[in-house]
Amino acid sequence: MVAAISDDLPHQNPCAQCGRLIAAPVWFENGPRRTAYLWQCVHCGYQFETVAFFREANDELRAHAA
Repeated sequence: MVAAISDDLPHQNPCAQCGRLIAAPVWFENGPRRTAYLWQCVHCGYQFETVAFFREANDELRAHAA
């Protein structure tokens, strides 16, 4: 697990429960050809994960997820 401090992180993702914007993920984790992001809404407390998949390995490509 990696603390969510990076210029390459997605920003302003809407909460899957209440729809309010979340500034940045709480943490992210890189794997082979994917990056997972954990989001936590400060308004309703809901937590959810999003995953970005890539054609190339993460070592060769920087992750950008919407």
